[in-house]
Amino acid sequence: MAEVRWTQQASDDLESITDFIAQDSPYYARLFATDIINAVERLSSFPNLGRMVPEKNDPIIREIIFGNFRIVYRVNANLVELLTIHHGARLLDPLKL
Repeated sequence: MAEVRWTQQASDDLESITDFIAQDSPYYARLFATDIINAVERLSSFPNLGRMVPEKNDPIIREIIFGNFRIVYRVNANLVELLTIHHGARLLDPLKL
């Protein structure tokens, strides 16, 4: 099993997304956060679950799609490092990964 580690960027992304959702519905904000965390936890057993990020074309930089969001992570041996949670409608700058 791989260790899953959140970067500060990914943690901040989740917080700002849930804060935005909570303006309309605190319930759905909590549900969204729980669902994201559950999706991420699957990576400990299946680190290569997601596809390669097309903008990066690097097999260690991968993503899983969750609704309208891209959960981008890096796989290094027994470590999965979450890099960002990015809205799919926005351009992803591969230089920031």
